[in-house]
Amino acid sequence: MSHDEPRVLAQDCVARHLIDRHAIERPEALFASFEDGQHWTYRTLRTEVTGCAVALQQLGVQQDQLVLLWLPPGPDALRLLLAVQYLGAVAVPINTAYRGGLLAHVLQNTGAALAIVDGRLADRLADVERSELRQVVVLGPERPALPHVTVHGAERLAALGEPGPPPRPIEGWDTQAVLYTSGTTGPSKGVLSSYLHLHSTVQAMVHVGPQDCNLASLPLFHVGGILAIYMALIHGGSLAMIESFSTSRFWDTVRQHRVTTTGLLGAMVQFLMKQPPSPDERRHPLRSVMVAPLTDDAVDFSARFGVDVYTEYNMTELCMPIFSDRNPRNVASCGLARRGVELRIVDAHDNEVPDGQVGELIVRTARPWQLSHGYLNNPQATASSWRNGWFHTGDAFRRDQQGQYCFVDRLKDTLRRRGENISSFEVEVELLAHPAVREAAVVGVPAAESEDEVLAVLSLVPGATIGAAELINFLRPRLAEFMVPRYIRLLPELPKTPTNKPLKHVLKTEGVTPDTWDREAAGLSVKRQRLAPRRIVQ
Repeated sequence: MSHDEPRVLAQDCVARHLIDRHAIERPEALFASFEDGQHWTYRTLRTEVTGCAVALQQLGVQQDQLVLLWLPPGPDALRLLLAVQYLGAVAVPINTAYRGGLLAHVLQNTGAALAIVDGRLADRLADVERSELRQVVVLGPERPALPHVTVHGAERLAALGEPGPPPRPIEGWDTQAVLYTSGTTGPSKGVLSSYLHLHSTVQAMVHVGPQDCNLASLPLFHVGGILAIYMALIHGGSLAMIESFSTSRFWDTVRQHRVTTTGLLGAMVQFLMKQPPSPDERRHPLRSVMVAPLTDDAVDFSARFGVDVYTEYNMTELCMPIFSDRNPRNVASCGLARRGVELRIVDAHDNEVPDGQVGELIVRTARPWQLSHGYLNNPQATASSWRNGWFHTGDAFRRDQQGQYCFVDRLKDTLRRRGENISSFEVEVELLAHPAVREAAVVGVPAAESEDEVLAVLSLVPGATIGAAELINFLRPRLAEFMVPRYIRLLPELPKTPTNKPLKHVLKTEGVTPDTWDREAAGLSVKRQRLAPRRIVQ
């Protein structure tokens, strides 16, 4: 492991310092463009952020306080995220699909007193235990009745002037955000992310620099959404923030915003490759894309569109420890270990296995704070993952003789569907809430595009009956849309281990059997609520 990693100073990674410096050094340079036609220079960025920061201080926000941000991507989400961080407070952007038990868990786990919420989501707060929540700022005309909670309108976020300084300097090791990621044997965990953690992840992407405009198509509750912002801030570059990826509009968006780099899921590449050829499909400013997981289509994508392709391996807790060379052709590989990171592939007792054998990937870094520093209010999960001085990824890998790291499978009970991590535990909890369901096991089965589809295998209470469509309708108000199972299979009893745990690997291997019900084949769709950004904070 290399120990010659240069020390990163607060002025090079902390949001407040970066915003102030760029506003002086490059005030008229473009920082961000949006779908509604807005363009922010670095001067504009500072004005937008400091105004919101003053308003947040007037609402009582202090350094280190957690503030919930429940907003779709757009100007308001961007200015509020950075305003929270400008004060040295901690942003907690949460998934706009959350509702029911998942939403209540975040409120309880954070103990947050203030939430800033898109009005189209606000009524979900009325249906859950709100824990320590005392103030809600609603962006939009909606005004939910929330007992024991003061509900403000967007006008409370309009202010001018300069916010007061934090009581102590904001340092690189301070927590800048808490990002919720899927649980395995328990509810979703709040990943603590420092400014140094973010900086280390940005530095892994060696193909990006100050000349780049990054297309940010992931929301801020994904690590990729925050990374896009900090790629621009750290390098002094720019970003184009859009609501979501669109196959049909992708190249028009790239040209309109002069995008030079972006990240794509493997399925997105497949969708773009299926588009009919166009005579001007190589007339665009895009220079590079990062594709994960890497597919054969990604190799063809590079040749067809004249774009350099990279791939990587990352988790919310990590700092992109594996990164590929330009235009890799080995689709089984995630790349090589990056500088400043040490990787091992180990057995169940943390003993290293030989090259070619499969084991769990564990990670540590040359400098402190380059990884997440734990899970919010969850010391047991923190100790379990950061044991023996290494972070345990829960993912099975093998390393070849050339040092290439190849992802094999997930060791933990998490699924990944179209870019969203799904906790099997959380889906099982809601399935078991139905009075007819006696046992439930949720596993991932291969999707047509890539990643997983959700299969729920159930046994029923003796004498009970339930239709699959009825069960889906039961789950709709209880689960985020992307978590609702596509497949449902009923068994008299689930196969179990001697300790009475479901044999999930057996169910996963059996997969979609002839007796499995398919929601899509039945014509029962579950759509995500679309939250097009709307200009609220003036």
